[in-house]
Amino acid sequence: MIIKILIGLAVLIVILLIVVALQPNDFRVERSATLAATPAVLFDNVNDHHKFNVWNPWLELDPAAKNTYSGPDSGVGAKCSWEGKETGAGSSTIIESKPGELVRFKMDWIKPMQGTSTVDFIFKPAGDKTTVTWAMYGRNNFMAKAASLVMDCEKMCGPQFEKGLAKLGAVTAANPGQSASLNLKEQ
Repeated sequence: MIIKILIGLAVLIVILLIVVALQPNDFRVERSATLAATPAVLFDNVNDHHKFNVWNPWLELDPAAKNTYSGPDSGVGAKCSWEGKETGAGSSTIIESKPGELVRFKMDWIKPMQGTSTVDFIFKPAGDKTTVTWAMYGRNNFMAKAASLVMDCEKMCGPQFEKGLAKLGAVTAANPGQSASLNLKEQ
């Protein structure tokens, strides 16, 4: 009887490992919005972590999270590390910056699970407005594949991207031609 139970458990474990291994190797979440601001103004609000955090939707999830900034204030090499009860721990580093066109971040998560991804903000003129695309993509390691069985990255991140783009639009509409206010307390 015990041998049958052990064989049954072994078969279930093998099936689970196969299901995990068959999950997609890559992931991508993307949202776009057309905002009433110039590419330059929107770029300025993304290319600086201090300004980014004025409209960052993830901060609403964990207002007590501690942010630490290092490197230059903006552009390539600017880095923001965070640690919080709800947001876990990780860092975001700007790795590419093309004024008015693109800001690319390398995202490194430490807690609750280690992982790396790339985040792009792409700015395309659309008449007197700008279409902003926020995309996150990367490779799924085995643990990420396993996590994807119970956590859907699209459902977790997509709505946050939509909220963030709406907040970015509101910030820039409130201050046309200017970047986000820096009335933030250093945490």
